[in-house]
Amino acid sequence: MRIQVECTRDARGDEVPARLGFDGRSVAVAEVLDRWPGEDYRYLKVRGEDGALYILRHDEAHAAWELTMFQRRPATI
Repeated sequence: MRIQVECTRDARGDEVPARLGFDGRSVAVAEVLDRWPGEDYRYLKVRGEDGALYILRHDEAHAAWELTMFQRRPATI
């Protein structure tokens, strides 16, 4: 799913997501948990302020972002 991503720079100077937009929602990124390179893409695992986990795929050549995985925060009992 294509998404809109607002970015900022981290302490290393790398561009990282600050806010995600999709399905009429806007979610601030609370934490970048992991990042790794792919063959043609860059991947980031982030936690949103909503507690959910997101894996994002960034096509740097086309400046396009995709949501490749979404996991809601587990319900608490």
